Amino acid sequence: MPGGFASNHALQGTPELAYGITKWWEIGFYLPFAINGDGVLSDGAKIRNLFVVPDAAKRSFFYGVNFELGYETPKFSATPWTLEIRPIIGVRNKEWEFIVNPIVDLSFGSSQGEADFLPAVRLARNLGQDRFVGLEYYAYFGKIGDFLPLKQQSQQLFAVTDFKVDKIDVQLGTGFGFTPGSDRFIVKAIFGYAFPVARKSTEPDSSPTSLKMGAPSRLLTYASN
Repeated sequence: MPGGFASNHALQGTPELAYGITKWWEIGFYLPFAINGDGVLSDGAKIRNLFVVPDAAKRSFFYGVNFELGYETPKFSATPWTLEIRPIIGVRNKEWEFIVNPIVDLSFGSSQGEADFLPAVRLARNLGQDRFVGLEYYAYFGKIGDFLPLKQQSQQLFAVTDFKVDKIDVQLGTGFGFTPGSDRFIVKAIFGYAFPVARKSTEPDSSPTSLKMGAPSRLLTYASN
């Protein structure tokens, strides 16, 4: 994005802690960072509130919205404060799932902000036993009402696989950019662990399904099995 961090030859990471308040509400906090020739760089901090339809993982049609408020350091953004609004719309059956995130990113602060459009899409094949293979598309079109020329937009396609190793959720992906404004080649990895929570035997699980899939710099949100 204009005024943002140049990701070429850099490692970016985002440690996150999340907690399910109810079956339909989850909160999260994370501290994004990057490592390049200048050393370790902080990208501030972000908090999020995720609201989803209850029992999303059991539904053939599911939906929700994620609100993410973040403070970004000057090296990463010309505007310090951002609010990402991420609708979640998905359908699935026993073999396939399709998820769309028509994301709107609002930036504000001492500099003049704007509303940007960053759509994301996932199509994945369910192989059973918590294993998926699929394609993920991420884009940055620019300011709503005044999109960037195509060659300045970010357009990226990832081949991904999701699976479990014991109790660890793993997603690996390799992405390629189709425009000069995209990162040409990206490798991503996401590792997640759900901490056990003591509950009464008759008490249902009150947390929503973890909704993460992962993008090179932003998370595409979805409901997993």
